[in-house]
Amino acid sequence: MPPGITIVGLGPGDAQLLTRAAWEVLTQAEEIWLRTSHHPCVAALPAERLHSFDDLYEGSADFESVYAAIVERLMALGRRPQGVVYAVPGDATVGETAAQRLLRSGELPVRLIHGLSCIEPSLAAAEVDALDGLSVVDALELAAAHHPPFPPDRPALVAQLYSSMVAADVKLTLMAVYPDGHPVRLIHDAGGEVQKVEALPLHAIDRSTFIGPRTSLFVPPLPEPSAFETFQETVAHLRAPDGCPWDREQTPQSLRPHLLEEAYEALHALDEEDPTALREELGDLLLQIVLQAQIASEVGEFDMADVIRSINAKIVRRHPHVFGDVAVSGVEHVLQNWEALKAVERAENGEAGGLLGGVPTGLPALAQAAEIQGRVARVGFDWPDMDGVTAKIAEELSEVLEARGPQAVMDEMGDVLFAVVNYARWLQVDPEAALRQANARFRQRFSAIEAAAAAAGRPMGKMTLAEMDALWEAAKAGED
Repeated sequence: MPPGITIVGLGPGDAQLLTRAAWEVLTQAEEIWLRTSHHPCVAALPAERLHSFDDLYEGSADFESVYAAIVERLMALGRRPQGVVYAVPGDATVGETAAQRLLRSGELPVRLIHGLSCIEPSLAAAEVDALDGLSVVDALELAAAHHPPFPPDRPALVAQLYSSMVAADVKLTLMAVYPDGHPVRLIHDAGGEVQKVEALPLHAIDRSTFIGPRTSLFVPPLPEPSAFETFQETVAHLRAPDGCPWDREQTPQSLRPHLLEEAYEALHALDEEDPTALREELGDLLLQIVLQAQIASEVGEFDMADVIRSINAKIVRRHPHVFGDVAVSGVEHVLQNWEALKAVERAENGEAGGLLGGVPTGLPALAQAAEIQGRVARVGFDWPDMDGVTAKIAEELSEVLEARGPQAVMDEMGDVLFAVVNYARWLQVDPEAALRQANARFRQRFSAIEAAAAAAGRPMGKMTLAEMDALWEAAKAGED
């Protein structure tokens, strides 16, 4: 063997699946170091030449320690004149962390002798084509995730699902997107003599009694288009020469009213606490976002990847207590950090305006007031208790009564509303939502008055205020 490290892929199982090149290296090597001796084809190799790293798995607390120790030993062995032969299950380029570290180190020559990985026999067992949008993920990475990192309307293969504990964590991640009963297939010993394919609902995969070191999970796609990438393709098609004439004519400005309208309709669905309506309205809002990004990409301004990359970086940057090592003592501390980080960003971007510079002037007045008050409160500019808040409302009301002239009345009335918004903030009430709900209640009650008046054959213009007030109270009572 040449000096350095020769990494040989042992294939998925049976020794008959070893490549000719791998067999030649394995039969000529004076010694072979196995990542693990727990592999079917090891029995076909000369036992007197074999060494393994199984002791590292048995004595280490985590895989990171195992991989680091394997690399350290192999580097020492590879510096010998004869180098070292390192044999791994499958192929060195599929799920072999130590092999990848050796390749990246650059300290010693690394020669790869490829083998058949677990992917090909698993696909044969599942009877699927890898080119049909297949995603391949490692079970440990998926188990540690909060959301699957692949499109759910494309097939996926989850490799190295080696224990019931890992399977339990994997299913929880998958069930963030897939129904509990989504039909999946566990593939055990793919390419081996005792290969077994087990069809199960997703929620039951960790109950399988056959799970072992060479188990994979095949996840069929959801039956309907449901990936963000699929939706982007749909929108891009609308804008294409063979797409929709109306969509092709739209500009960012022509779509502006629709963006605003869909945002308000989503807010209305939230106010109504109607999840079905909210799902639909969020979809309509998403359409407007994707359309805007698609148009921008067509003229070379930015694309959806830029949008997502930017907001993802911003969220990670503004949450160092989640993605970094910053410690926080509670929500107030989080908000203070948030404002400090935003101030740094504004300074770096050359933005003026201080703490309130980033408050959108296009927000509705109540929402804008609430945002302003919330921001200044985070840096301590706030009443010490509720008494000061309610006293301020009384003070502003008295100033309205004392005001002289239309402009003075408008100014003082604005101060009253601003003070009321602050009171709402102290009560943890969204003033914009509260007023929308009040508007909706008034419309409903007034419609009831109109209906009652019509039923009585009395035009409302000829009813007394006392009569209308009685109908109003009846409408209120009917809501209980």
